[in-house]
Amino acid sequence: MPLTDSPQDELIHYRPESSPPPDFDSFWALTLAAARTRGGSVEVERVTDRHLLRSVEVDDVRFPGWNGEPVAAWLLRPRGAEGPLPVVVTYIGYTGGRGLPTDHLLWSAAGYAHLVVDSRGQGHDTPDTTEGNGTQWAEGFMTRGVDSPEHYYYRRLITDCVRAVDAVADLPGLDHRRVVVTGGSQGGGLALAVAGLAPDDVAAVMPDVPFLCHYRRAAEISGEGPYEELAKYLRWHSSRHVERTFTTLSYFDGVHFAQRATTPALFSVGLMDPICPPSTVYAAFNHYAGEDRTMTVWPFADHGGGYGSNPVEQLAWLRERGLGVPA
Repeated sequence: MPLTDSPQDELIHYRPESSPPPDFDSFWALTLAAARTRGGSVEVERVTDRHLLRSVEVDDVRFPGWNGEPVAAWLLRPRGAEGPLPVVVTYIGYTGGRGLPTDHLLWSAAGYAHLVVDSRGQGHDTPDTTEGNGTQWAEGFMTRGVDSPEHYYYRRLITDCVRAVDAVADLPGLDHRRVVVTGGSQGGGLALAVAGLAPDDVAAVMPDVPFLCHYRRAAEISGEGPYEELAKYLRWHSSRHVERTFTTLSYFDGVHFAQRATTPALFSVGLMDPICPPSTVYAAFNHYAGEDRTMTVWPFADHGGGYGSNPVEQLAWLRERGLGVPA
């Protein structure tokens, strides 16, 4: 892949002007307050034997998300581990779901509890209720309900992700004071949103090649992937409609969540990423409010970032901040 964005010496200083909507904080405070009044308790079922795993315990978890609707997750932890364990909460990339427990063995192998959160409508186990929630204008999820912030798909998904962190307190054997949120691409953008919306409940955030950041620039320069859905939708619309669309998206922009996040943060970026342009990642990173922020740069990487090398960086970074698991 060629370099398609600014040179790195410009990227490290890229901090575009960014002003969230005046009611950004109240919009999210009301959204989360409403979600927390709905739904029942967290439900847990042990399913280890179905997956023939000998060193890991697996629970099928269902917790109340948007509008109290149940959201599926896997909880993996080392078999026989004595709690309370630090917890890694993982959000999933675009069009993916929680998959199978055997897809997610890294963090439990390192000694952590690991909560893998399904994405409503994208995974197979958590449906998205779209009735009354706006219109979907193109394929994918980027324009689903984009006519208003109240109807937009990512209002529901981000709410689910915050409620996943809420659910940690109701899961036995987990340390709710040591919760790390992470994910790649869409999952990275969701982790950043949770860090901004629940800063007191998150001990660290690790957004890898994060999606959902600096929407306007991403839609203008991205050559592949979901941002093209926005460009396709806006292609035949007037400037007035374009501005209204980006006003909706501003309630869900990772740059604005970053401005409210203070927990230690480890970002990653691929400088040859055609899907989430590096400048969009640096926009969020350079607006991040916390002083302890680190960027792992993969100079010749595409949207896969550091691939299998990245977890090594993450494990070392967590250990340096007292969030490792004792040997």
